[in-house]
Amino acid sequence: MLIKHISGATRIIDASQGYVGLSLRDEPVHCTVNGPATPSMVTAWEPTPDEITRINAGAPVLLRVLGVTHPPVMIEVGEVP
Repeated sequence: MLIKHISGATRIIDASQGYVGLSLRDEPVHCTVNGPATPSMVTAWEPTPDEITRINAGAPVLLRVLGVTHPPVMIEVGEVP
């Protein structure tokens, strides 16, 4: 997946943290567990042509979380540009 700039980005996670510049948007979401206005961070990614082919052939989209504890996450498809 390729990192995309997300509309309305509020900050960039950058090389100072050891990663390639990643724009993210801080926004509250309604969570059925944590309630309304739960803080969240949203990033945007674009599948490569090879990944699109594999997704269309039924391959799953995988989410990898670094570390040994799994934070709550959400994964979804964004709006068509």
